[in-house]
Amino acid sequence: MSDERPGQEPLGEDARIDSLDARLKAAREREDDRNRPQVQGADANYRLGSRVLAELLGGLVGGGLIGWVIDRFAGTSPWGLLVMLFLGIIVAFRNIIRISNRRPD
Repeated sequence: MSDERPGQEPLGEDARIDSLDARLKAAREREDDRNRPQVQGADANYRLGSRVLAELLGGLVGGGLIGWVIDRFAGTSPWGLLVMLFLGIIVAFRNIIRISNRRPD
């Protein structure tokens, strides 16, 4: 084992490599910004669909529940449930039609 150093000294950093590193870093940052999702929250279509679903389920469940209570106390089994369920469906569809006819903001 020799204590002698090799004949060539290691090369210093090249300015071209530093420039290339800086350009690559900037390109990565631009690409990350471009690929980041632009929408932060739920978009308008998703909210509208959720509202329509809530109207439909609310009409069915609300009408069914009210009809069941009427049948339970008045003893008019199945007619109160059927009538109120039918009215709940009509109200739900009316609300959905009103929502769909509204102009977008």
